Amino acid sequence: MHARSATPDDAAAIAAIYNQGIEDRVATFETRARTPQDVAAWFDGRHPIVVVEDGGTAIAFASTSTYRPRECYAGIAEFSVYVARGARGRGAGRAAMLALIDAAERAGLWKLVSRVFPENTASLALLRSVGFREVGRYEKHARLDGVWKDVVIVECLIPANLARDARSA
Repeated sequence: MHARSATPDDAAAIAAIYNQGIEDRVATFETRARTPQDVAAWFDGRHPIVVVEDGGTAIAFASTSTYRPRECYAGIAEFSVYVARGARGRGAGRAAMLALIDAAERAGLWKLVSRVFPENTASLALLRSVGFREVGRYEKHARLDGVWKDVVIVECLIPANLARDARSA
């Protein structure tokens, strides 16, 4: 198992993994399956995306996207991590997140943020293990299949980029 930067050629594999997450209804409010073309649009040249492969097959991915459009938030990115059903519990999510944090540091980001369903204890444990902290909870954040769901807000600071920005201020 190894992690690497994703390319647009990985869009179909990423879409397949993400669509499993959508179907499972434990990790996203999204309900519409994504096409490889939808995923290809994620590659904006600014926000890192990584895949984890096992035997040449993508089994997990982690991606970043714009947090907010205001310039003051340019160093913050939202992130997602998904693991193919058959590969869960084997460390692929951890490998994806460690690679994503490294890629985010290289991209100059100073913080990664996301929201996680409280019942998704595996994801919360994974994120704690790689340096994320829980900073709050949004109650009744959105509905999934007609049911209100809360989310736990998580963040990870990237110290090297915080220190660099402080020196240049």
